Amino acid sequence: MKNILLLFSTVLLLQANAQDCSCSSNFEWVKQTFEANDAGFSYALEIKGAEAYAQHNAVFSERVKSIQDPAECNQTLSEWLSFFRNGHIGIQPVYREAASGGESGSGPTEDDIRAQFADWEKLEVDLKEFEQYLEEKEEVDFEGIWESPPYKIGIKKQGEEYLGFVIEADGVYWTPGQIKLRISESGEETKAIYYMKDHSAEKFDEASILGNTILQMGFVTLERLAPQLESDPAVARYFRLLDAEAPFFEKVDAATALIRIPSFNGSNKPVIDSVIAANKATILQTENLIIDLRNNGGGSDRSYSELIPLLYTNPIRTVGVEMYSTKMNNQRMLDFINNPEYGFSDEEKEWAQGMYDKLEAKLGGFVNLGDERVSVETQDTVYTYPKNVGVIINENNGSTTEQFLLAAKQSTKVKLFGTTTAGVLDISNMYFLPSPCEEFQLAYSLSRSMRIPDMAIDDKGIQPDYYIADDIPAYEWVAFVSKRLKGK
Repeated sequence: MKNILLLFSTVLLLQANAQDCSCSSNFEWVKQTFEANDAGFSYALEIKGAEAYAQHNAVFSERVKSIQDPAECNQTLSEWLSFFRNGHIGIQPVYREAASGGESGSGPTEDDIRAQFADWEKLEVDLKEFEQYLEEKEEVDFEGIWESPPYKIGIKKQGEEYLGFVIEADGVYWTPGQIKLRISESGEETKAIYYMKDHSAEKFDEASILGNTILQMGFVTLERLAPQLESDPAVARYFRLLDAEAPFFEKVDAATALIRIPSFNGSNKPVIDSVIAANKATILQTENLIIDLRNNGGGSDRSYSELIPLLYTNPIRTVGVEMYSTKMNNQRMLDFINNPEYGFSDEEKEWAQGMYDKLEAKLGGFVNLGDERVSVETQDTVYTYPKNVGVIINENNGSTTEQFLLAAKQSTKVKLFGTTTAGVLDISNMYFLPSPCEEFQLAYSLSRSMRIPDMAIDDKGIQPDYYIADDIPAYEWVAFVSKRLKGK
């Protein structure tokens, strides 16, 4: 769903030196703010119980007392929030790009950031010797030189663990030699840790090599540079699909077209619309269409509007959402009116004022801003082609992407292929609130779906019509879906 950025009045942005910035104080602020304003708090409490919540709070109240490191505090606060749900929630460190100078208020300089991570673990490797070792090595494993721009990473086995060290990076957040990833093998299990730009850790339960040349760890994909090994064409296509940052179209064969959409982010809408418009004639003359949504975590509902006519067969019913009304949450409507950054027209401002009045009339309750509980979308045309539409999904699909799937599944042309989605849709419309000391942002949600509890998606996900088990490698999914659409 849409990420709605809150523009706070300066009276709420208190200076850090006037605040108690301890982890205990931050925990109390997060707890009180979340309980009072999050649209999913009461729902989670009903499911998990007040006693479990009290025990959860007792554990974390004690934990935060001894924490002094801001990064550790942020991680602990994130763990506390995980009690409620998996998505549309979180703690985000305040992220400031390095400033070129040291002027007051300009943010940390590049030297400040280098100093912050100066003691990060390193692996000293003679690069020429390592490259020679790789050329002579016969076994194919994780060792090698890999690339995922802007990073070039060497992976070398140290004892029972593979360590990924930086060869090339931005030189600010990451410098040569620093440990960028870890891969460990235990029996048949392979797990990985990948450190993001801000050095926060992403943990994955699986790491695998595809066709000798692609290293896959969850949503992280790297391409092997050395040693140079023969590439499987199917793996090359898979890498192109999964590595894409922008939507694109291609023909799989004479009977099948493919649209790859890596994100429904609002900024992608013009590109998605342009790709569909440029290739619509071809799509409408091709029997089968594959829409590859793997790792598409959501964005804006507007972004998929041009896809609907391609797959439409009958009216699409959508259950609406209710907004949780609090003084803090309702401020958003006033921001729409008063802040030029939103670019609202006079008509839109009039709408926002009406919605604000409607919300304010029911403080502490849930408000349906629409006229009806269920909306019905109809199209004037049902196209003959494509006759069959296969949507490829996986566990990294959530939010708006799941909303699209609920709509798409109502077409008789559509079948879903892959694995169960993330299940982060019922509680949505994220709101970002800066902490009193401006060290992080609390991300919570403003709305809940009127589908719950009868048709909850959160923590369950949307199941595919055709489950693709792990006996079929991820790089063969497109070929598998293409065959099924052809009835083979």
